[in-house]
Amino acid sequence: MARRPNILVLMADQMTPMALRAYGHPTTKTPHIDALAEKGVLFESAYCNSPLCAPSRYVFMSGRLPSAIGAYDNASDFPSGIPTFAHYMRHAGYRTILSGKMHFCGADQLHGFEERLTTDIYPADFGWTPDWTDFQTRPSWYHNMSSVTDAGPCVRTNQLDFDEEVVFTSERKLYDLARGKKERPFCMVVSLTHPHDPYAIPEEYWNRYTDEEVPMPRVTLDPSEMDPHSLRLRHVSNMDNEPVTERQIRNARRAYYGAVSYVDDQIGRILKVLKDTGLADDTIIVLLSDHGEMLGERGLWYKMSFFEGASRIPLIVHAPQYFQAGRVASSVSSVDILPTLVDLAYDGAAPAYRSAIDGRSLLPHLQRSGGHDEVIGEYLAEGAIAPLVMIRRGNEKFIHSPADPNQLYDLADDPDELNNLAEAPAAAARVQAYREEVARRWDMARLYDSVIASQQQRLLVAESLRQGAHRAWDFQPVNDASTSYMRNHLDLDDLEAMARFPRVRPA
Repeated sequence: MARRPNILVLMADQMTPMALRAYGHPTTKTPHIDALAEKGVLFESAYCNSPLCAPSRYVFMSGRLPSAIGAYDNASDFPSGIPTFAHYMRHAGYRTILSGKMHFCGADQLHGFEERLTTDIYPADFGWTPDWTDFQTRPSWYHNMSSVTDAGPCVRTNQLDFDEEVVFTSERKLYDLARGKKERPFCMVVSLTHPHDPYAIPEEYWNRYTDEEVPMPRVTLDPSEMDPHSLRLRHVSNMDNEPVTERQIRNARRAYYGAVSYVDDQIGRILKVLKDTGLADDTIIVLLSDHGEMLGERGLWYKMSFFEGASRIPLIVHAPQYFQAGRVASSVSSVDILPTLVDLAYDGAAPAYRSAIDGRSLLPHLQRSGGHDEVIGEYLAEGAIAPLVMIRRGNEKFIHSPADPNQLYDLADDPDELNNLAEAPAAAARVQAYREEVARRWDMARLYDSVIASQQQRLLVAESLRQGAHRAWDFQPVNDASTSYMRNHLDLDDLEAMARFPRVRPA
């Protein structure tokens, strides 16, 4: 690359690729995502490494697996000393900007970003710490089934308030970048909270779909047919005590599809600014989600498992000026984003990493020169009682937890993951090989102890900080009104000229 490109990362929350037309859905309406896919590189088998918001995002930022950085759950502290892609990009001379959700917990709310345009929609404290030592007590702060039972059209929501601020500040920043001096390329993350539950969306988006365009779940299972982890997920989200009707399931799925179209519209707004400002040709766009959404498949909702609906993510890299459009069948994951962005920033000559990196660059895939086919996953949060790990390679997915029977699926023959091969005599050698690999990769007993210790420490900290004066870690955006719009210490003609894009010149 003769000139280092700008990089724009568009992130949705809880968006499963199964709900996107680019991934084969027959009815969802996502023209802007479709356009990115048509001229971009679409990864058909991309995964998150931990199917929960904060751990997945820490992996995305750091290129490390959750167990390597203590990213156990949605209240895990993200240590400031861990280099993120924002640090590496900034070190390479990029201007790093974040707008929207990243679910950083702890006092550091930047993690290498030079600018952060909004606060986060989720709290930065330890209040959402799970407790494996008291699994039977449902955490009151966690999902229940009200997202499904109350699904439908809504005039206004907390999520709409947030995402409209995210998109507005992002548009404004892109205009500022376009009319600035362009001394540095930018790496900007725009992170929306839709289509995350609750499933409530304005009438405009609800009406983009009819009931007939909203299929019911493909796979329905009775609890007697479920694996132990799925049963625990039903407990932690109160699914057993709040049964849902067919009408409520369809409403939730219809509102979710509406939210996907809402995300697509917001992406369209951002893409229009890129085009109008002339930034599009110099900008690589990466579209992805933090994790998927079960949407009632297998009798499950939300995420928190390694089934395809929860752990698969969309991943599209749109850079037609650099990479030929096409599709990649190999399995890749969020942990691969950091080395990929660093490769792009350093034009393939990335510096020596200052800490270990678990991911591998996607550049060989983008350049059609090879690449890996492997995903390693870890789930260490609510709904579990012991570490849950996953290996995805070739056609197979292997899931292991010391608390549960093994699971092995051949996704080529069994895409719905209904035929667990782990106990089949013909698969005994493969299962043994996976078990040996798990033993090499993880000390499960030590990892369990680390999770328990972290939970107990954070539970104490959270309880203590609720006493007395409240001192929040939540990010507070800073806006300097003295430099906004018209001010008497700024020359009016210069100010007006600088604020216009493009500059107005006499005919």
